[in-house]
Amino acid sequence: QVQLVESGGGLVQTGGSLRLSCAASGDTFSSYTMGWFRQAQGKEREFVAAITSRYAVTDYTDSVKGRFTVSRDNAKSTVYLQMDSLKPEDTAIYYCAAKSGYYLNYHNYRGYDNWGQGTQVTVSS
Repeated sequence: QVQLVESGGGLVQTGGSLRLSCAASGDTFSSYTMGWFRQAQGKEREFVAAITSRYAVTDYTDSVKGRFTVSRDNAKSTVYLQMDSLKPEDTAIYYCAAKSGYYLNYHNYRGYDNWGQGTQVTVSS
Protein backbone atom coordinates (compact mmCIF):
# COMPACT_ATOMS: atom_id res chain seq x y z
CA GLN A 1 0.00 0.00 0.00
CA VAL A 2 1.07 3.54 -0.74
CA GLN A 3 -0.13 6.86 0.55
CA LEU A 4 -0.50 9.58 -2.08
CA VAL A 5 -0.43 13.35 -1.74
CA GLU A 6 -1.10 15.62 -4.73
CA SER A 7 0.04 19.20 -5.10
CA GLY A 8 0.39 21.84 -7.77
CA GLY A 9 -3.19 22.69 -8.58
CA GLY A 10 -4.46 26.24 -8.86
CA LEU A 11 -6.05 28.90 -11.01
CA VAL A 12 -4.61 29.59 -14.45
CA GLN A 13 -5.75 31.40 -17.58
CA THR A 14 -6.56 29.67 -20.84
CA GLY A 15 -3.34 28.67 -22.56
CA GLY A 16 -1.38 28.53 -19.32
CA SER A 17 0.48 25.67 -17.70
CA LEU A 18 0.51 23.80 -14.42
CA ARG A 19 2.51 20.87 -13.15
CA LEU A 20 0.83 18.49 -10.74
CA SER A 21 2.89 16.32 -8.44
CA CYS A 22 1.86 13.20 -6.58
CA ALA A 23 4.23 12.07 -3.84
CA ALA A 24 3.99 8.47 -2.67
CA SER A 25 5.11 6.87 0.57
CA GLY A 26 4.83 3.54 2.27
CA ASP A 27 5.83 0.99 -0.34
CA THR A 28 8.09 0.42 -3.33
CA PHE A 29 6.89 3.17 -5.64
CA SER A 30 8.65 1.80 -8.71
CA SER A 31 6.45 -1.31 -8.65
CA TYR A 32 3.23 0.68 -9.02
CA THR A 33 1.39 1.75 -12.13
CA MET A 34 0.23 5.33 -11.62
CA GLY A 35 -2.82 7.00 -13.07
CA TRP A 36 -4.19 10.52 -13.20
CA PHE A 37 -7.94 11.05 -13.23
CA ARG A 38 -10.15 14.09 -13.03
CA GLN A 39 -13.67 14.84 -12.01
CA ALA A 40 -15.49 17.96 -13.04
CA GLN A 41 -18.48 19.19 -11.09
CA GLY A 42 -21.52 17.09 -11.90
CA LYS A 43 -19.58 14.64 -14.05
CA GLU A 44 -18.10 11.20 -13.61
CA ARG A 45 -14.46 10.62 -12.85
CA GLU A 46 -12.51 10.22 -16.08
CA PHE A 47 -9.13 8.89 -17.06
CA VAL A 48 -6.51 11.48 -17.98
CA ALA A 49 -3.13 9.74 -18.16
CA ALA A 50 -1.17 6.79 -16.85
CA ILE A 51 2.38 5.53 -16.61
CA THR A 52 3.11 1.90 -15.94
CA SER A 53 5.58 0.42 -13.50
CA ARG A 54 7.66 -1.62 -15.91
CA TYR A 55 8.91 0.14 -19.03
CA ALA A 56 7.13 3.39 -18.01
CA VAL A 57 4.60 3.03 -20.80
CA THR A 58 2.43 6.15 -21.01
CA ASP A 59 -1.06 6.72 -22.31
CA TYR A 60 -3.49 9.64 -22.45
CA THR A 61 -7.09 10.34 -23.08
CA ASP A 62 -7.60 11.86 -26.51
CA SER A 63 -8.59 15.30 -25.25
CA VAL A 64 -5.21 15.89 -23.58
CA LYS A 65 -2.85 14.25 -26.08
CA GLY A 66 -0.18 16.69 -27.17
CA ARG A 67 -0.89 19.00 -24.22
CA PHE A 68 -0.30 16.88 -21.11
CA THR A 69 2.76 14.81 -20.22
CA VAL A 70 2.93 12.21 -17.47
CA SER A 71 6.28 11.21 -16.01
CA ARG A 72 7.69 9.57 -12.91
CA ASP A 73 10.80 9.86 -10.79
CA ASN A 74 11.16 6.59 -8.92
CA ALA A 75 14.06 7.93 -6.85
CA LYS A 76 11.71 10.61 -5.49
CA SER A 77 8.63 8.34 -5.41
CA THR A 78 6.76 10.98 -7.34
CA VAL A 79 4.63 11.07 -10.46
CA TYR A 80 4.03 14.29 -12.39
CA LEU A 81 1.45 15.61 -14.77
CA GLN A 82 2.69 18.53 -16.85
CA MET A 83 -0.32 20.35 -18.28
CA ASP A 84 0.21 22.86 -21.07
CA SER A 85 -2.17 24.81 -23.30
CA LEU A 86 -4.84 24.50 -20.67
CA LYS A 87 -8.48 24.98 -21.62
CA PRO A 88 -11.54 25.83 -19.53
CA GLU A 89 -12.80 22.27 -20.08
CA ASP A 90 -9.75 20.99 -18.16
CA THR A 91 -11.22 22.49 -15.00
CA ALA A 92 -11.71 19.69 -12.48
CA ILE A 93 -10.37 18.07 -9.35
CA TYR A 94 -7.37 15.98 -10.35
CA TYR A 95 -6.55 12.76 -8.54
CA CYS A 96 -3.57 10.47 -8.72
CA ALA A 97 -4.04 6.76 -8.16
CA ALA A 98 -1.80 3.76 -7.67
CA LYS A 99 -2.12 0.14 -8.69
CA SER A 100 0.43 -2.45 -7.65
CA GLY A 101 2.24 -4.11 -10.53
CA TYR A 102 2.35 -3.74 -14.28
CA TYR A 103 -1.27 -2.84 -14.82
CA LEU A 104 -2.57 -2.41 -18.32
CA ASN A 105 -6.25 -1.75 -17.56
CA TYR A 106 -5.20 1.68 -16.33
CA HIS A 107 -8.17 3.48 -17.90
CA ASN A 108 -10.51 1.90 -15.37
CA TYR A 109 -10.53 3.88 -12.12
CA ARG A 110 -12.17 1.00 -10.26
CA GLY A 111 -9.01 -1.07 -10.54
CA TYR A 112 -6.77 1.23 -8.53
CA ASP A 113 -5.90 0.45 -4.94
CA ASN A 114 -4.90 3.83 -3.55
CA TRP A 115 -5.96 7.42 -4.20
CA GLY A 116 -4.76 10.85 -3.29
CA GLN A 117 -6.99 13.54 -1.85
CA GLY A 118 -7.23 15.48 -5.09
CA THR A 119 -6.12 18.94 -6.17
CA GLN A 120 -8.29 21.56 -7.83
CA VAL A 121 -7.38 22.88 -11.25
CA THR A 122 -9.36 25.86 -12.54
CA VAL A 123 -8.80 27.31 -16.00
CA SER A 124 -10.38 30.69 -16.59
CA SER A 125 -11.48 31.84 -20.02
